[in-house]
Amino acid sequence: MARRMNRAGLNRASIWGAGVLAVAMLSLTAYAVFSGDEEPAGSAGKDGAKSSASASAAPGPTYGAPSDWTEPERWAALPRNTRVDKYGNKIGFPQSVEGAQAMLVASSSTAVEGDRSTSDVQLGIYESYVAQADRSAANAERIELESIQTDKKLRDELGLSTGGPLPAGAYARNQVIGFKVIKASPTTVSAWLLTRHTTKAGETAKETGGYTRSLAAVVWEDEDWKLSGDATRSALQETGDQEKPPIAAPGDEAFNTGGWTAIREAS
Repeated sequence: MARRMNRAGLNRASIWGAGVLAVAMLSLTAYAVFSGDEEPAGSAGKDGAKSSASASAAPGPTYGAPSDWTEPERWAALPRNTRVDKYGNKIGFPQSVEGAQAMLVASSSTAVEGDRSTSDVQLGIYESYVAQADRSAANAERIELESIQTDKKLRDELGLSTGGPLPAGAYARNQVIGFKVIKASPTTVSAWLLTRHTTKAGETAKETGGYTRSLAAVVWEDEDWKLSGDATRSALQETGDQEKPPIAAPGDEAFNTGGWTAIREAS
């Protein structure tokens, strides 16, 4: 199972531009391991400052957000969770398309900072959000071992020493900022996710970042939404010949033409 999932996900990931470490982190989360369709693009913020690129990264497309703001045409105020589990993760989302999207945002928006390591984040995702059919001791061990290596790469990229908590102001964060539903039923929902990833080496260091598009699918299981390998692979097959939505931040006209929905915090 673990080896098959690794081929289906990590080995097919495209590692481009500024998002090398961010994509490595996304690849460890359950949905990205299943989807194998992470495509980062080095980002420029609204001020036009481009992200830094890893020296080992293969060349790839970059994304620069335009200077003119175009209001997103589609907004979603996703429902809140009803519970927090023992791992500190948000669970208990309603059985609706919006509830499924809210769960995907919760499981895919991560932060490695302070004494919270990549292993802490990824194993928490595994325990809280992965469907029973995709759970095994081998998969948990693989995620833990690969997250340890990702932690080392993160520190190396940021120029930080290994071991111990990250220094104040240092972090690696992923935040889902948009989605596009592919297919939905009462028990299965698949969607494209648009994620903003950022890294910073310390309080006075410059933040760098970019955007990543990925695909994920969830199933309704045990009164909550869970990340599913089978559902994600089916969605990949169904969208294989279709044009993918462009990597474009909210405020870019391409965000609208690509069919993305921006996310608002529910009240």
